[in-house]
Amino acid sequence: MVAEVEAMYVETRGLTGLPALSPRVHAALGKVDRHRLVPAGQRALAYRNHPLPIGQGQTISQPYIVALSTDLIMPAPHHRVLEVGTGSGYQAAVLAEIVASVFSIEIIEVLGKEAAQQLKKLGYGNIQIRIGDGYQGWPEQAPFDAIVVTAAASRVPEALLAQLKPGGRMVIPVGASGETQELLLIVKTAEGRLATKSVLPVRFVPLLPGR
Repeated sequence: MVAEVEAMYVETRGLTGLPALSPRVHAALGKVDRHRLVPAGQRALAYRNHPLPIGQGQTISQPYIVALSTDLIMPAPHHRVLEVGTGSGYQAAVLAEIVASVFSIEIIEVLGKEAAQQLKKLGYGNIQIRIGDGYQGWPEQAPFDAIVVTAAASRVPEALLAQLKPGGRMVIPVGASGETQELLLIVKTAEGRLATKSVLPVRFVPLLPGR
């Protein structure tokens, strides 16, 4: 799986600007038990480099996209990172191998609770999961060094931008459901200005707003 991800980095480096997996993300991909974070019926496919269904109309992202999103935020050991869209918990686990704390929001309660249980079994004590509306972020824990959004938003949520530290980085897919979306990298400067770059076209399930 990691070798396939490395090959995709080479194929897409003209778009992403990343010629190779960083050592930290490479190590994290090699350590996380992806088969423990997919439904039992999907475990034989867990290390294929493509998304998999996890129930409730949701998916676990392709390992390449997980790696790319993680690399784009430039994670550091002292970072506090917000993830929007826990899903199966795989992206949170990859982040948790690198950063100090991961705060993850999932709007579908059954998925959030299952991910929390599995991540606890796997020994990840630095991940907190909250059931809630990802468009609103997690203001009580803000600001964050980085934010990773794992579902396609119809717009870039203002609440998330406000919760990103100066100097912080956010990766978010933006676009309509069922269509090709843009994976955006948003960097907040030390002065609070925002710089946005379109990284590559993607297809994600939609980020569900709260009701």
